[in-house]
Amino acid sequence: MTHIFTNARLINPETQTDKLGWLRVSNGKITETGAGDAPESGIDCNGKCLAPGIVDIGVKVSEPGERHKESFRSAGLAAAAGGVTTMVTRPDTMPAIDTPEVLEFVTRRANEDAPVRVRPMSALTRERQGREMVEIGFMLDAGAAAFTDCDNVVADNRVLSRCMTYARSLGALVIGHPQDPGLSKGGAATSGGFASLRGLPSVSPMAERMGLDRDLALVEMTNVRYHADQITSARSLPPLARAKANGLDVTAGISIHHLTLNELDVGDFRTFFKVKPPLRSEDDRLAMVQAVADGTIDIISSMHTPQDEESKRLPFEEAASGAVALETLLPAALRLYHAGALTLPQLFRAMSLNPSQRLGLNTGSLTKGAPADLVLFDPDAPFVLDRFKLHSKSKNTPFDGARMQGKVLGTWVGGRSVFPVNT
Repeated sequence: MTHIFTNARLINPETQTDKLGWLRVSNGKITETGAGDAPESGIDCNGKCLAPGIVDIGVKVSEPGERHKESFRSAGLAAAAGGVTTMVTRPDTMPAIDTPEVLEFVTRRANEDAPVRVRPMSALTRERQGREMVEIGFMLDAGAAAFTDCDNVVADNRVLSRCMTYARSLGALVIGHPQDPGLSKGGAATSGGFASLRGLPSVSPMAERMGLDRDLALVEMTNVRYHADQITSARSLPPLARAKANGLDVTAGISIHHLTLNELDVGDFRTFFKVKPPLRSEDDRLAMVQAVADGTIDIISSMHTPQDEESKRLPFEEAASGAVALETLLPAALRLYHAGALTLPQLFRAMSLNPSQRLGLNTGSLTKGAPADLVLFDPDAPFVLDRFKLHSKSKNTPFDGARMQGKVLGTWVGGRSVFPVNT
C-alpha cells in the first residue's frame, strides 16, 4: 500500500526541522520526503503538523490482574487517539511480569487487542520484592524491552549491583525510580509551606536526589545502561549532568504532569492530582522544562497510571497515586510549545526520537526507511477536556475540565490508519 501526505508541516526531531512539505509511505515505511508541493495528490494535511508517532515509556496496562482498570484494548485505543504509536508497558501488574510465561501472555494479549505497537518491560526482581533477580537472559529472549521494579525501589545495594552487573553483561537496559525508600515512604505531597498548610504528609525532593546519587554510584561501578524514569527536582540535575559528562550510559525522563503542573494544583485536595513522585514547586517545574530544552532530561512520557473511582474517591493521603495520560500527553505537551518554552522538534525529540533510540527502535523520525508511525495534529485547535470521553477505562485525569490546545487528527502505525478508525 502506497500513499502520500501532501501540504504537511513536517516535524522532524532528527534534523530539528519544522517545514512545509510532503511525505510518501509505501509498504509500511517512509520512502520519500520533500519540501514544497508534492509530485502528486494524496492525503491533504491542510498545513497541519505531521510528526513521528509518540513512543511512550512507562505505560501501565492493568493486564493481568486488574483488567477493570485498563485493558490492552482500551489502552491501545487511548494511545491511538493520543498519537502514541508505541507503548512501552510497565511490569507492575498482578502478578508482576517476572517470568517468560507472563511476558509471553501479555505480549500475546497486546498483539491481539492493541491497535498500536506494544513493548512490555520486565520486572528486575522476582515479584518486584528486591530480593532475587529475575532470569534476565530468558526475559530478553522473550522480548523484554527493559528491566524495572517501577516504584518498588530495590533497597538492598548488593542485590541491585548484582542485577546491574548481570544486565550489563547482556546489554540490557535497567530503569530506576530515583527515590530513597525510607524518606519517601508515605509522602503524599512535596514538603514545604503548601503541604504544611494543607496538613499533608510530605516528602523532601532530597529523597529523589539521594536515590539518584545511589543509583548513579552503582551505574559507575557496573557500567550498566541506565534510565531514570522520572527526574522532577532541580536538585537532581547537577549529578545527572555530571554522570553524562563523565561518560556514563545514563538517560533520564520526566512525566508530562511534572512539566505542566505544580504542587499548588492540588488545591482543594483533588486526588486526580496525586501522582508519584508528588507534584513539585513552580521553580522545580521551570527547571525541568529548561532541562528538557537543553537535553539534560532526555524523555517525556505520560506515566499513564489508571486508577478506578474507588481508589481515588478517598482522603488525599489515602488515595491511590497516578493519572491517565495517553490521550492528554500531546495536548498537555503543547502547552510548553504555546508558552514558547519548547519548539515542536524539541518536543518530539523527547517524545519520539530519544525514547526510540534508548530502546534500540528504528522509529521516532521522518527519515527514509523509518517505519511509517505517524501522527497528524492541529497544534492550535482549542477544546475543553471531558474525562468521560477518554478511551481509557479509568478516567483519573488531572486535566478534567481544563482548556487545552492541540488535537490529534490522525494516527498511523506502519502506514495503517488506527485513528480515526476506518480512514
